[in-house]
Amino acid sequence: MFNEKQDYKILRENMVESHIKPRGIKDERVLEVMREIPRHLFVSESESSYAYEDFPLSIGNEQTISQPYIVALMTELLQLKGDERVLEIGTGSGYQTAILSKLAQEVYTIENIESLALKSEKLFEKLGYENVKIKVGDGTQGWTKYSPYNSIIVTAGAPKIPEPLIEQLAENGKIIIPVGNYFSQSLVVGEKIKDELITKTICGCMFVPLIGKYGWDNSIQM
Repeated sequence: MFNEKQDYKILRENMVESHIKPRGIKDERVLEVMREIPRHLFVSESESSYAYEDFPLSIGNEQTISQPYIVALMTELLQLKGDERVLEIGTGSGYQTAILSKLAQEVYTIENIESLALKSEKLFEKLGYENVKIKVGDGTQGWTKYSPYNSIIVTAGAPKIPEPLIEQLAENGKIIIPVGNYFSQSLVVGEKIKDELITKTICGCMFVPLIGKYGWDNSIQM
């Protein structure tokens, strides 16, 4: 008999032990929260049986929920300690947001597709994630009201790092962003030191395009 609570817990443990730890993720706080967050609630019911496999899934509106390993990698690269103010660009399903909410003090997340934002907001309320603020808008312009941010994470591919995000990043803050063309990117991590962003490339990746004033024009594919 399927015991939802127990069986999903086993699937999360297997996800961490089989797909995340073997690929080099060592931050115990990240591993622990990935064992905790119910990823199956962030995908459609038809996709829930695949929720703990290590590949992205469609969430509608031509958007995806990232594979667990990439979520873990991007989160680990932020090196969160628990007292940070984090800005997330691209709420999507809300799964990455949920991970961040357990590891940082405050999370501000922007989604340009209203239906996804509303769905995620309802789920955050249901799960009791009270340290998350969400808004609908152009994420490439950031969220000036709550800046500066100790960490910024962008979950869509950009042609370059949007200047407003660099401006809203605190001194010694880190930004994680996929940078490249419309269809494939490199995952880039940057650290702001004396008002200069020092960057390095981590690995290749493939994200949906970042649409907005400082991203891609939705009518043009490059």
